[in-house]
Amino acid sequence: MKYVITLYFLFFFSCASFAQGISGNEAFLDKLERDSFLYFVKEVNPENGLIKDSSRPGAPASVAVAGFGLTALCIGESRGWMSEKEAYERILQILKTFKYNVPHNKGFFYHFLDMRTGKRAWNSEISSIDTALFLAGALSAGEYFKGTEVEKIARELYERVEWPWMMNGRKVMCMGWKPETGFLWYYWDSYSEAMILYALAIGSPTHPIDKDSWFEWKRTYDSYKDYDIIYSYFGSIFTYQYSHAWIDFRQLYDGGDINYHTNSVNATLANREFCMDNRDNYETYCENCWGLTACLGPTGYKGYGAKPGAAFNDGTIAPCGMAASIAFADEECIKGLRFLYDNYKSFLYGKYGFKDAFNIDKNWYAEEYLGIDQGATLLMIENYRTGMVWHAFMPIPSIQNWIKKCF
Repeated sequence: MKYVITLYFLFFFSCASFAQGISGNEAFLDKLERDSFLYFVKEVNPENGLIKDSSRPGAPASVAVAGFGLTALCIGESRGWMSEKEAYERILQILKTFKYNVPHNKGFFYHFLDMRTGKRAWNSEISSIDTALFLAGALSAGEYFKGTEVEKIARELYERVEWPWMMNGRKVMCMGWKPETGFLWYYWDSYSEAMILYALAIGSPTHPIDKDSWFEWKRTYDSYKDYDIIYSYFGSIFTYQYSHAWIDFRQLYDGGDINYHTNSVNATLANREFCMDNRDNYETYCENCWGLTACLGPTGYKGYGAKPGAAFNDGTIAPCGMAASIAFADEECIKGLRFLYDNYKSFLYGKYGFKDAFNIDKNWYAEEYLGIDQGATLLMIENYRTGMVWHAFMPIPSIQNWIKKCF
């Protein structure tokens, strides 16, 4: 039976304050959300349900994109864009593929997979964060279709992950592992998109890590203009979005006074201010054209960002930077997205919504879409409009267990 939200939970996690004032933009948001959803319907291997990392021909599947896709299918069903039967069958196919045909090490998956076989692609690493993003999608789908085989397999995939192994004897999680060389040199030791990784690992009912690991990663403060931020190293705005796609941080206070939703609000507004302050340097930037995040660029995929942080930039803007921040700064994001649509639609908007990025200064415009960017756009717009993903994810017992331990 499909997941039903209780009246109490609807009241407690009400998103009415977010929904106010968007009626004039409802049709635009509906179009953008639905077009983004189509990526997860079309860029799929119908034989196994694997979803492409990007729309580029020959691209491999991505474990993280599968996670976004599992939740995307629930959104599509909830909005009537897909029948309940089709959404359920597609989700079940993906989960069965990951259970029976995708290789894993102690429950962790490789970052990229061959679209046909599900085997490791591109000599990629076993990825802790990409596994976590997949499991977030699986668990949210399991909660949405509660009491079904979808919930059962999602839970089995989650419960088989041996989270302590990825600690490699340290107090924080490693970013990954390769069979040829072992654990990577890098660890999730500071503020990043990895909050959802720690939440799932600490809340695990079978192989949890100690709650103290939540307090081991650094919370480094700085400010830009009037915005105080616990910031990520690169300053890429996606790091303030991904965990929030599933976790509703609005009522959670870390250490009694840190609210990561407010932190993302500040990071979003600071990102916009940084672009406005640098508009004399780059023609692309303006008050309605901002959102520095990891995306495609003129010379390949780059970790673009704003201060505070490393703030690497070259004039490239990704529309998902604004779209996936809509729950943090709705007025600024909607205004900016409408600006992009009204002024650059002919080369920036296509069958799956906004293409990945563009750079007026270098006369460069991406022709492809990235699954993670379409996913973040879709999930965060839905959270802004109805809170549906948050409503499905927050009651999961493991998430409640993590909250009880760490907040």
